[in-house]
Amino acid sequence: MLQQTQVVTVIPYFIKFIKRFPDVKKLAEANLDELLGYWSGLGYYARARNIHLSAKEIVFKHKGKVPNSFEELIELPGIGKSTAGAIISLGFKKKAAILDGNVQRVLTRHFKIQQAINLSKTQKTLWALAEKLLPINQFDIYSQSIMDLGATICTKSEPNCRLCPINQDCIALQEGLVGSLPKKAESKQKPIKKVCWLIPQNSSGEVLLEKRINKGLWGGLWTFIESERKEKLKQQCIKKYKFEFKKLEQLSKIKHNFSHYQLEAIPYLMELNTNKKYKNTVWVNTKNVESMGMPSPIKKIIEEIYTT
Repeated sequence: MLQQTQVVTVIPYFIKFIKRFPDVKKLAEANLDELLGYWSGLGYYARARNIHLSAKEIVFKHKGKVPNSFEELIELPGIGKSTAGAIISLGFKKKAAILDGNVQRVLTRHFKIQQAINLSKTQKTLWALAEKLLPINQFDIYSQSIMDLGATICTKSEPNCRLCPINQDCIALQEGLVGSLPKKAESKQKPIKKVCWLIPQNSSGEVLLEKRINKGLWGGLWTFIESERKEKLKQQCIKKYKFEFKKLEQLSKIKHNFSHYQLEAIPYLMELNTNKKYKNTVWVNTKNVESMGMPSPIKKIIEEIYTT
């Protein structure tokens, strides 16, 4: 959960999640739809699918025990080099380096690394430093300490250098470069993806959602019927669901940022005289929407429909 998401955001999700899935066996046995429901709102849903797959591998391949070797850990879905290092050092108290965003910031400033932090060459330099600086023991304490240093003192904005325990030999501090490090290579402007969403609503007030295939940014989640253009959306639904189209009510445009593009969606609400169940679809209302795995923009629109 902490990959790509801040601690303060994760805490309430983690508490609910760990209460429902207290061990790896229960997580492996869980239905993916339910798991995605507990993840709904956190974004980067591939993480949820990966943790589900990893739990299954741990139960069936590793007899329910999390592997304690780097080689076996990085074979698990969603486990990269830094996450594997964190599990080994914090979970098993064995020698391993980590390089999360907080650690990268500490190392970049302390050693005045001025190359863009998101370049592969810079990442190799940082990994070499992270491994070189490992102590001879108490790996768990060291790993937690350097992460906490970046999270609480060597922060992205307004770092408290005066309280830093290693400020005496921080090169960026000595040369007045703390505020300009770390650097990132300039990113290109995100392309805009424009889509239309159809929201069929039956006489009971329920709206129809469609389940996406288990890949892509919203893979495995429940979303609205989508197409690139309004007319194409109609054609698609007539062919797939045999809908008799009535007047469409255009709702407010939705904008949502992804890591690689910006989504602009125009939702259309349409009344239907049927509550027929179609393949890979479900009718939802305010009572069952919370238990469904769906992206936050979808949930937001549903909530607005029922409050207006």
